[in-house]
Amino acid sequence: MSLSDQLQKHWQRVDAVGILLLPLSLVYWLVITARRWAYAVGVLKVHRFPVPVVVVGNLTVGGTGKTPFVMALTERLVGRGWQPGVVSRGYRGAFSQATLVPPDGDPRQFGDEPVLISRKTGLPVVVARKRAEGVRQLIRESVDIVVSDDGLQHRAMGRCAEIALIDEMEGFGNGFLLPAGPLREPSSRLATVDIRVRRGGRARPREYSIEPRLRSARNLVTGDEVPLAHFQGQPLVGVAGIHRPGRFFEMLKQQGLTVSEQKFPDHHRFSPDDIATDTTVLMTEKDAVKCGTFAKENWWVVPLLMEIPEALMEDLERLIGKR
Repeated sequence: MSLSDQLQKHWQRVDAVGILLLPLSLVYWLVITARRWAYAVGVLKVHRFPVPVVVVGNLTVGGTGKTPFVMALTERLVGRGWQPGVVSRGYRGAFSQATLVPPDGDPRQFGDEPVLISRKTGLPVVVARKRAEGVRQLIRESVDIVVSDDGLQHRAMGRCAEIALIDEMEGFGNGFLLPAGPLREPSSRLATVDIRVRRGGRARPREYSIEPRLRSARNLVTGDEVPLAHFQGQPLVGVAGIHRPGRFFEMLKQQGLTVSEQKFPDHHRFSPDDIATDTTVLMTEKDAVKCGTFAKENWWVVPLLMEIPEALMEDLERLIGKR
């Protein structure tokens, strides 16, 4: 078990390890508080832009479905007459300067999530360690709104609206800041965001609820698409290199599928030897984008679908202005 996996186990409860790490969490709190003050009073510069910037983020380490949400959000924006672009950190990518992601980009160079967004949406996607530079690059691509995949804590990037995703299953763990807990900011930060979205479970007051689902699978070689019911009664191997792989496997089982689980670390860089089986393989979109060059005919990708409520879109357009 990796150090990250061990920490995540401790983050779900208050135990001796978390208590021992609390002094480091205090140091972390002092640092982020000082940064927040520096941006608020102008010691550090907040960059402003001539187009609306919408940040989709969360308070905890790890995935809450930000990337699928971003793809669904940009699709809705296109349907409402906008021309969106997406800026991303490009985790584990090779570029330090703002760089446009080509649809056939190498995930090892640009990061798996930016390449996935570029291929699936066909929209301009820029990776940038300094997100403000990424926004400027997108403006040169003639976008009229920018969606940031993550970036709630990147205060140098000015924004018109913040959307925070909350995971009903994980919540805020033990409630501690890093490294004693999973929080990148105190939970009180939620009071300052514009829109809160709860993944799974019932929405609290002033929240929207979304329930991701799996519906069909697409073959990585032929492009054929079939409903998941097609695989019922067959032996299957589920492959997931995401923050919570067990969630993907559970969703497959809820579709009546029997799955042998293969778990990999989040953002794992796959090689042909990683999936050595003749059994039909079902994998996440984030993993499939890294396996296309050596995929076999019995490998299928299962997209995670999110439906964004109309009321949320109306709320967002009140914040940023309608087209």
